[in-house]
Amino acid sequence: MTTINWLEAWTAEDGARRVDELFTRSFDGSPEGVWSAPGRVNLIGEHTDYNAGLCLPTALPHRTYIALRPRDDDHVRLVSAQAEGMWEARLSDIAPGAARGWGAYVAGVAWALDQAGHKVGGFDAAVDSCVPFGAGLSSSAALEAAVAVALDAVAGLGLAASDAGRAELVDATRRAENEIAGAPTGGLDQSASLRCREGHALLLDFKPGLDPLESGVPVPFDLATAGLTLLVVDTKAEHDHVSGEYGARRASCEQAAELLGLDSLRDIAPTLGGMGIERALAELEAHDPDGVLRRRVRHVVSEIDRTARFADLVREGRAADVGPFMLASHASLRDDYEVSCRELDLVVDTAMASGALGARMTGGGFGGSAIALVHLSDVDAVSQAVADAFADAGLTAPAFLLAPPSAPAA
Repeated sequence: MTTINWLEAWTAEDGARRVDELFTRSFDGSPEGVWSAPGRVNLIGEHTDYNAGLCLPTALPHRTYIALRPRDDDHVRLVSAQAEGMWEARLSDIAPGAARGWGAYVAGVAWALDQAGHKVGGFDAAVDSCVPFGAGLSSSAALEAAVAVALDAVAGLGLAASDAGRAELVDATRRAENEIAGAPTGGLDQSASLRCREGHALLLDFKPGLDPLESGVPVPFDLATAGLTLLVVDTKAEHDHVSGEYGARRASCEQAAELLGLDSLRDIAPTLGGMGIERALAELEAHDPDGVLRRRVRHVVSEIDRTARFADLVREGRAADVGPFMLASHASLRDDYEVSCRELDLVVDTAMASGALGARMTGGGFGGSAIALVHLSDVDAVSQAVADAFADAGLTAPAFLLAPPSAPAA
């Protein structure tokens, strides 16, 4: 029997102690405060955010912590328990293409806030995290969101006090990741980390121009009352959003929308009043000899529909019935969007064979994590079956965590 590696979330007290001690060891004096932000798991709605579609994430109990103290100049000095040495830069030198390394995600948030007209100065900061790195659970967004609420507090911006203000922070963190760190993500991860509520999923609508109340709607997601839980499996397969494959998928979607004369692929989705998938695929055929564009479009449009239907079931208290939508999402991501891998498929197949109600890959793909909806009484059996399957296949042992919907950045 294979040993199961469980990844436990830190308590708030333990996380704060870790970064406070790291800050004190690294800089003279104490930080002004400690802030934190969660990783996220996306229940459904993959690769739809940058297509102006729907997503349904929830915040993890696993968080990134930051101890921060403002400076009187524009210098930024950073240390992390996950990186060697000190990262240093001047905010005046931060610009697209000018920052390298993990500190770009941090300094990029300050740059984006400044670009939005908010005065943010230099700072010293220490970072530590229990969000699994490279697992497709948004460790980078958790870092950005923790920085955002910390800078909001020390600069007195007041944005984190309202959902509308948090939507502004989402935009700053997304710009940091896109323009400074160079990862072409669509805003799902940052929205989840900053705007989710404890005990809820967040139905996100990425249609341009929506106000915060329209763009992010909390959906009660009480699995425990139904005797269920969400099991997350970090496959340990390499996952990297800056790689060319993610950008290639986004470019294909943009090309398809342009060929169809649409602002985005959202305008195809019948769930949202679009033109309909069959008409769109027929119009693309002459421009798509190898069928790649049509496969990408078919995934995005069908995923938007699945996300809307999934959210409806959850609202109705029928979380136990969402399994077929999870499986259909995974099949679409595997076959039409082509972002799954051997490890992700193995988790899904094994979990379903061991009693899960539904399972799918989560996150951008090309590695990372998968999720399974399971009865609380079946957690051990499903986890053991997946761990044994990886051992039998000669793969690196996965890690497991449970994901009750948790609190946002604060």
